[in-house]
Amino acid sequence: MDGAALTRDDQALNGAPEGLDALIVAQRVRAAGGAAVMVARDYQRAVSFTQALDFFAKDIAVIQFPAWDCLPYDRLSPSAAVSAQRMAALTRLARGAGDKPLLVIATVASAAQRVPPRSITLAAGFETRVGRDLDTQGLETYFAANGYVRASTVSERGEYAVRGGVIDVFPPGFEEPVRLDMFGSELESIRTFDPATQRSTGQREAVSLAPVSEALLSAVTISRFRTGYLQRFGAAGDDMMYAAVSEGARRQGLEQWLPLFYERLETLFDYLPDTAQVFIDHQAEGARAERWSLVADAYAARREASQAKGGAAHRALPPAELYLDEGDWNSALAGRAVRRLSPFHGGADDAGGR
Repeated sequence: MDGAALTRDDQALNGAPEGLDALIVAQRVRAAGGAAVMVARDYQRAVSFTQALDFFAKDIAVIQFPAWDCLPYDRLSPSAAVSAQRMAALTRLARGAGDKPLLVIATVASAAQRVPPRSITLAAGFETRVGRDLDTQGLETYFAANGYVRASTVSERGEYAVRGGVIDVFPPGFEEPVRLDMFGSELESIRTFDPATQRSTGQREAVSLAPVSEALLSAVTISRFRTGYLQRFGAAGDDMMYAAVSEGARRQGLEQWLPLFYERLETLFDYLPDTAQVFIDHQAEGARAERWSLVADAYAARREASQAKGGAAHRALPPAELYLDEGDWNSALAGRAVRRLSPFHGGADDAGGR
């Protein structure tokens, strides 16, 4: 956003009790057109809002943007399914939301977490079509760099399998996996298939792949990671994460080091047009403050463990590098049309819900 053009439009949207708020949001998204975002206070609230929205507004496209299903500073990575869903959402938004009504449903936890920059997300796509030459070795390299997991049989998003001249892959954002049949170096056909039965369900002329992981492993990002790590911590010592990334390998917990892979990180709001409406759930601000406290406590625990035990195993980046603190959260919302949902009545903007 151009800071000189920012105008404050942050108001309470009263008369919007839970359940009915989905209808109220749908009406406003439909009237304005284009993209909007609903920030629910937690996962369960996002689920109930989505169900209500589906009842009231089947005509509005919905993009789910979940939070990682692992704890802050965990040594585990988010699941492949969640990572794939997040990257599918970011890829779709980066390519342009268009003018048709579209609502991104996020949670406080997912919206308050930094993400790869749009330029990286866009550049990480891979497209091919029937009749083209396809470098299968190059495609496998793409899978590895972008977080796909090799499997014997593809059943989950983010998985791929190679059997001779047949490549199966379940890309983010797809309802079914696709099968690429090769004839020599030429892509002979692209078919969708049922992962349960492995039977073909349809034909495609082209396929567009998106990355699965937010941490992309290329020569550039690996070099940036190594440089950033050494600048912050000095010698890597016995850090197995540093060793793995240096070799171009993935390791559980890799995503917790996301700020070191890119020159800068962005937010979900950066992926939205400046005109996008932002709906903030009732009690979401309290949930955001609690989330920040959880993140800060987890970081403090890692710091204490690092100081007490020594070694590299408990090293971690400061919270503000990966998450939005209160100031950054307010800056991300500044200048946007923000409506804070409330079941109470009165005020300048009252939807009239009872």
